[in-house]
Amino acid sequence: MFMNKKSLKQVDKQIAKEITNETNRQQNNIELIASENYVSLAVLEAQGSVLTNKYAEGYPHKRYYGGCEFVDNIESLAISRLCKIFKCKYANVQPHSGSSANLAVYKALVNPGDTVLGMSLDAGGHLSHGFRSSFSGKEYHAVFYGTDKNGYLDYNEIRKIAKQTKPKMIIAGASAYSRTINFKKFREIADEVGAYLFVDMAHIAGLIAVGLHPSPFPYADVVSSTTHKTLRGPRGGIILTNREDIIKKINSSVFPGSQGGPLMHIIAAKAVCFYEALQPEFKIYQKQILKNIQTMVKEFKRLGYQIVSGGSDNHLFTLIITPIGLNGLEAETLLHQHGITLNKNAVPHDPLPLFKASGLRIGSAAMTTRGFKEKEFKLTAQYIDYIFKNRNNKNKLKMIDKKIQTLLKKFPLPY
Repeated sequence: MFMNKKSLKQVDKQIAKEITNETNRQQNNIELIASENYVSLAVLEAQGSVLTNKYAEGYPHKRYYGGCEFVDNIESLAISRLCKIFKCKYANVQPHSGSSANLAVYKALVNPGDTVLGMSLDAGGHLSHGFRSSFSGKEYHAVFYGTDKNGYLDYNEIRKIAKQTKPKMIIAGASAYSRTINFKKFREIADEVGAYLFVDMAHIAGLIAVGLHPSPFPYADVVSSTTHKTLRGPRGGIILTNREDIIKKINSSVFPGSQGGPLMHIIAAKAVCFYEALQPEFKIYQKQILKNIQTMVKEFKRLGYQIVSGGSDNHLFTLIITPIGLNGLEAETLLHQHGITLNKNAVPHDPLPLFKASGLRIGSAAMTTRGFKEKEFKLTAQYIDYIFKNRNNKNKLKMIDKKIQTLLKKFPLPY
């Protein structure tokens, strides 16, 4: 027998060490990156299962390999649960990531060179919504809408841009937009110019799942999402639609158009996360996400900070950091040194380059999973402010480090 029965630590000490290091980092940091979360033990178990051994090119009951009867059941369950969550007719659960899902949508609905209208990166859009370095900006004619002076979407301005540019597809959705998106108005604009409406709900999928943000259905022609943000599943992507003609194009665009064999262990983990999202406690969790972010917004404003759009309707907000003499990169680096992890982020009409940026994106999903409530999020805002104001005082920083670690020990990870 050539099968190695040794543990990871016995086989590869270096990788085992780095995984241990990462586990410790997650345990010992306040995680505020809006696109990250902690999965359940059940999701981890499914993701690390023997399903990683199985090739299953194609779709349930129409595979290019034999021995797929059990993975067919798993993928079918994932699809049915996902459609139940979002009250739609069709879904594809095979995309390896959100960007992979978006790539499949582009390939299915528009041709290279076609005009696509999406949110600009500095206003809160995503790389795959037309950014010049992404496939979406290289292969398609990308045009953009932004936000008004108050940081809100201006639907009249979006309509004006759409009429001027005549896009074949309009993208609604964002990576760092903290306000409610009116999908009905996007539908009206898309109809006026004869465009597909594509909604990327990656960040707000968990909120939509329980009715705490308006659903893109019935307005969108097609919807994509990741499964690892507010949906709290494994790293991966999904695509949903109510249109039979579109799901046929999407399925062909995913396989064989842009992917080969699906990752069946990830699809199983997605199915588990969808099951969890259908449970009553998932709505309680999403409600707490909103309470926590509102608490943090209120505390930062009390402390004198500016926030893009003045607040948040979802799980994130962008803190404007330059008034205190730091750019986003400097602030991100400083906080990481003291056990708080978040990311630099552009603000609307940002004068700084993308990799420095003028803001910090802050999210509440991950630490809500660990058990933080309003009290802890208020404390976290105060700790961030304290670190900024005392960044040159080593003794005071050592004191706050101890407080952060004491707080985190009350909310241990289960793995």
